[in-house]
Amino acid sequence: MDIPDVALLQPAVVRAPFAGAAAPPAPLTWGQRALWTAMRRRGPEQASMSMRRGLPLPRRAPDDVDSAVRAIGALVSRHSSLRTRIQVIDGEPRQIVAERGEQPVILVHAGAPDTDIADDVAADLAATPFEHAVEWPQRIALVLEAGRVRRIVLVFSHTTVDFQAVEILLRDLRVLLLRGAIPTPPGAQSVDIARLEQGVDRRKSDRAVAYWLRGFGRLPTQTLPWSGPPSTPRFRRSVLVSEAAGTAVRLAGVRHRVTGSTVLVAAAAAVICAWSGTGVCGIHSMANNRALPGYADAIAKLNQVGLIVVDTTDRPSLADLLPRVWQAAVEGYRHAHYDPARLRQEFEAAGYPYETGVSPHCFLNDLRLSTELDLFGRATGEAEVRAAMARSTYTVAEGFEHFQWRLRVQILDAPPGLALAVTADTAYLAPQAAERFLRDIERLLVEAAFGDVPWPWPPHASDRRVETHD
Repeated sequence: MDIPDVALLQPAVVRAPFAGAAAPPAPLTWGQRALWTAMRRRGPEQASMSMRRGLPLPRRAPDDVDSAVRAIGALVSRHSSLRTRIQVIDGEPRQIVAERGEQPVILVHAGAPDTDIADDVAADLAATPFEHAVEWPQRIALVLEAGRVRRIVLVFSHTTVDFQAVEILLRDLRVLLLRGAIPTPPGAQSVDIARLEQGVDRRKSDRAVAYWLRGFGRLPTQTLPWSGPPSTPRFRRSVLVSEAAGTAVRLAGVRHRVTGSTVLVAAAAAVICAWSGTGVCGIHSMANNRALPGYADAIAKLNQVGLIVVDTTDRPSLADLLPRVWQAAVEGYRHAHYDPARLRQEFEAAGYPYETGVSPHCFLNDLRLSTELDLFGRATGEAEVRAAMARSTYTVAEGFEHFQWRLRVQILDAPPGLALAVTADTAYLAPQAAERFLRDIERLLVEAAFGDVPWPWPPHASDRRVETHD
């Protein structure tokens, strides 16, 4: 296997042997299949789909390289998903589990604080798309100081694990570093989930597909109106870092007795409806699909996109919209476990677009790790939170020539606040308009934290309905 280029960091490579139970080939999980299609559309830009993590070495764990390498080998031995390649057989991608092998581990000697080097290593490891037919679905490096392990950097391919699976793997790796073994059996692996989906989960998929057809039929053909010729690259990512929004989400959740995620979905939907002038909008969001029996601890890509249909045609206040959004989100997440091939077939029969290009509807991904209602140490007075909006910072980040969503909103931790990021087709939301879009979400969150917000939301939203390139 080729090791990604980290030559500037002067790495060496060691091998972590592993061995585990064999498993017959299996189809992709439904979550894998959807991502596989998206990756084929993204081409070289699929590198951005990897998942990066840095694990500080536990304080009581041995800090020599051999001990860390043994723990890594034990982790891969324990979880067959980490020993799985994806190969195309007779035109169909299949999961192939290896009984034994070696995991490359890059050794990097830090010449600066290990966290800085770890970030560089993670970026380097993630820069190249995974070769899923020949490469293991993770890349691993050890950051050393004076020859001792200080941090483990892991980059996972999203084809094999999702967010929750990565957290389980990091937990297991900590235990292996400290104790050398885990006595309890692992959860279901990717090939196990794939077989369940081909059997007992089929009826659940049928119900989900019927829900999607009903919901999609209520949506407008466009989320935002066309505003002008696109720029190059066509898709741009913009980020608003806001301490005020981080506090306001928590305050609004407490005030209105809903989760912060519900507040965020409602705020995004409200701004989209206000900007577009449409009464109904579709918010796609990721569901973890771990409520099913036996799925909670699975090491697999279980998460799939759900569809949340938000209806504002009666011009509700934000307080009235929040419980409506919560119910719509519950329905969307309940119907987010489905066979994408069946969904495609039914959409084509109904004349709806599916995986035919760029989705016109918004994808919202709440990626926060922070405690939902933790307000400890925050300035929560109305004047203080409103004043904090003046300290928010806006940047235009990377661009993409190809992207699967016309409008994607991400919510990320940015202590002491959060980051609101939008990646948008510049023909529909230019970077200058993207800043106003994000600041409207921020303003609406702050308004919701201290009272009800009557329609139109946010204030002066009617001025936003026709956005042109500046």
